[in-house]
Amino acid sequence: MTDRKTVAETLHEGIRVTFEAEEVLYEEATGHHRLALIRNRLFGKVLMLDGAVQVTSADEFMYHEMMAHVPLTAHADPKDVLIIGGGDCGLAEEVLKHRRVRSLTQVEIDASVVEFSREHFADFNAPVFEDPRFRVEIADGAAFAAETAQRFDVILVDSTDPTGPGAVLFTRDFYADLKRILRPGGIVVTQNGVPFLQPAEFQTAMRGLSSVFAVSRCYLVAVPTYFGGHMTLGWSSDDTATLDVPENLLAERSAGIDTRYYTPAHHRAAFALPRFIETLRSEAIG
Repeated sequence: MTDRKTVAETLHEGIRVTFEAEEVLYEEATGHHRLALIRNRLFGKVLMLDGAVQVTSADEFMYHEMMAHVPLTAHADPKDVLIIGGGDCGLAEEVLKHRRVRSLTQVEIDASVVEFSREHFADFNAPVFEDPRFRVEIADGAAFAAETAQRFDVILVDSTDPTGPGAVLFTRDFYADLKRILRPGGIVVTQNGVPFLQPAEFQTAMRGLSSVFAVSRCYLVAVPTYFGGHMTLGWSSDDTATLDVPENLLAERSAGIDTRYYTPAHHRAAFALPRFIETLRSEAIG
């Protein structure tokens, strides 16, 4: 922090994105992260881990809705769902809007992030902790995927960027472990970064996913605080039918779910990629 009450995101080399802090709400070095929470006039509460924006109260719905509702409406029967990461529990809130979900297991490495988010982001995550379908396990996500005997219909990897503790969640071995614990017809969605600023990271993820799964695609979401253009969410499955669900069926499965970003029409359109992203993907998968 400076005397002018600003905080800079330093995720991308050569770029500093600076937020004015009307108020510094919290700062701490946890066992795994450097955590800071500020209040910004436009974005509301802004949570940063290790100098990178993780979530803001103003635009969290964009990312969380697209990560949750696209796979959950595409899957015919998403009974059991796994989230790896996602400590702010905004993704869990969107998952639990689906009454077809029977259980949601969330594996988060840092207990302090969950407790912190429960206190400071209750405006969107409070329902999660009252839902009997929800269970949080404090553990390393990669180790959990390698060791668990549980099986899941949908797996959502809401990770930090591929640095520090999050780096292992972008490896081929991790993706192979996800496939092992995925039921037939299941879907894996991963956070694959902003290709304009992270082309190498994007290609590494797509290359690893395509080497493990029969279907490896990605789709787009625009989140203002994730600077640099469209963010990509990786889509992996061994069932090509999950990509071809008609719009009327998507609408039927999402009926009654309150959204501000997701629509069935946008669901299908999000898989149409700008040429430069499609070129990066094609080069990665060969």
